[in-house]
Amino acid sequence: MAGLLQALVGASEKAAHIARLCRREDPLFQLLVAEKTGVDRNRRFLQDFKTLADVLIQEVIKHDLGKEFPQLQGHIHGEESNEFRNGQGETVAVRVCATPGDTAALLLSVLEPEQAAAELLAVAVHRDVVLEDAELAGVALSIPPQDLAIWIDPIDSTNEYIGGREDVAAVDGIAPAGLCSALVLIGAYDRRTGCPVLGVINEPFYRRDPQTGRWQGRYHWGVAYGDTRFCSLSPPPLRPRPCVVLSRAEGGTVQVALGPLCDGHLRFAAGAGYKMLCVILGLADAYVLSKGSTFAWDACAPHAILRALGGGMVALAGALQARRQGDTGPLPQLVYNRPVEGAVGAERWANRGGLVAYVHPQHLEAVLATLATVPGL
Repeated sequence: MAGLLQALVGASEKAAHIARLCRREDPLFQLLVAEKTGVDRNRRFLQDFKTLADVLIQEVIKHDLGKEFPQLQGHIHGEESNEFRNGQGETVAVRVCATPGDTAALLLSVLEPEQAAAELLAVAVHRDVVLEDAELAGVALSIPPQDLAIWIDPIDSTNEYIGGREDVAAVDGIAPAGLCSALVLIGAYDRRTGCPVLGVINEPFYRRDPQTGRWQGRYHWGVAYGDTRFCSLSPPPLRPRPCVVLSRAEGGTVQVALGPLCDGHLRFAAGAGYKMLCVILGLADAYVLSKGSTFAWDACAPHAILRALGGGMVALAGALQARRQGDTGPLPQLVYNRPVEGAVGAERWANRGGLVAYVHPQHLEAVLATLATVPGL
C-alpha cells in the first residue's frame, strides 16, 4: 500500500505538470476545449466543458497506475470519457501509446497543425516523476492492491481552469473562485465496502515562482485503513463556532439557517474538491451542499484525507433524516462502489443526498442540528 500511495502522489504530480503545461500555451489552450453533451453533462451548469488536459491526465493516471499495479486494471475510474472531438469533427480515443513519438502522433490528430505542442505534451506524458518526499517514503503499510479501486477527477473545477482567473482575492484564506481552485483528485476505495482509504489532492496552481513567474504546485495525502491513520497534514484546531463554506448556487434557506450558527462566517468558493480542501486545511470547518451536484470522483480523495484527520463526509439528506428520527448513533459515511439505481451516465455516481464534509464531529452535529429545523431539507 505504501508503494501505491507513492504511485498515486507521483501520478498527481505528472498530472499537475500537464495541467500547467496546457495553461502556458494560450493559443493551444483555445483548441483544447470541447463542450460536454448528453448524459456526460453536469446538469448544474448551462455549459460544462471538458478539455484535452482533462482527458489526457485521466488516461495518463490510468496507464501509469495500471502498468505498475496490474491488479488495478479495469478498476480505475474517472469523470471523463477518453474520446475527444477534433477540429475536423473526428472522434479520437485519447490514450498513452508505447512511445513518445506514437503518443505525439495520436495527439497531433487532435491538435493539428500544432505539432510542437503535441510533442511537448507527449514528452510530459512519458516523463518519469521523481518524488523527494522523505515523509511519504517512510509510510509503511500493507494492503493488497486487488482489494482497491480508484476514482480520478483529472481537473476538478474545470470551468475555473478554463477561465484561468488569477486576480481573485481570498477571504480568510478561501478564494471565492479562480485558477487556484482547479485540483487533481485521486482516491482509492475498498472494492467490497466502498470505504475511501487513500487520498491525494494536488494543487497545480498553488503559487507563482517569484523569479520565473511559473506556477508551482503542492500536494496533500491521507491514509485511513482499519485503525491506521496517516496524513501529510495535522488536524486543524477545534473552533468554538464553525466557519462553513458553500457554493454560490446554494439555496438561500440554507444560507439563512447557517448564518447565525457561524456568527456570520459563511464563505463561498468554486469547485467541490476545493471546498473540501478548505475543510482539510482548516480554512473552513464544514462544507455543506444540499444538492446532488457532486460525484464519486469529486469526493473520494478528499473523503479519505478527512477520515485520516478524524473527520469524514456524510450524505446530508440521510443524516438529517436520522437525527430527526432521534438516531444519535454514528452516521453512515459516503461510499464509492454503489451506482445510483436507475440513473444513467454521470448521474449514476452522483451524491444525490447532498453532503457535509467535516473534520471535527462536533461541527457536523452543530450543522445537522441547525439544518434539521429547515423545512424541505
